[in-house]
Amino acid sequence: MKKWMMAIGLGAMLTLGACGGGDEEDTSGNDSGTTTGSIDAEAVYAQNCAACHGANLEGMSGPALTDVGARLSAEDIEGIIRNGKGAMPANVIQDDDEIAAVSAWLAEKK
Repeated sequence: MKKWMMAIGLGAMLTLGACGGGDEEDTSGNDSGTTTGSIDAEAVYAQNCAACHGANLEGMSGPALTDVGARLSAEDIEGIIRNGKGAMPANVIQDDDEIAAVSAWLAEKK
């Protein structure tokens, strides 16, 4: 059973990693509150974090993040992304602007 779950998790990571887009900007004029500048925090999360934390922040092999903003500040979240914590490796997201965008977006989850 563990091998089966690991295979699904690896497949999800590979699929989500391959979905990563380029440097596309949202030109639709819609401001859903999930972008910081030209960075779509939800898209960065989906590409780098959803395989462990779930597409809906519900948690999988990583903890649920549905209310992470009630527990941690944006600065705390940024520190965890940069340095890792527990089983989470450091530098899952490499770009400083993307880290800031995802941290701010997650800090809004209360």
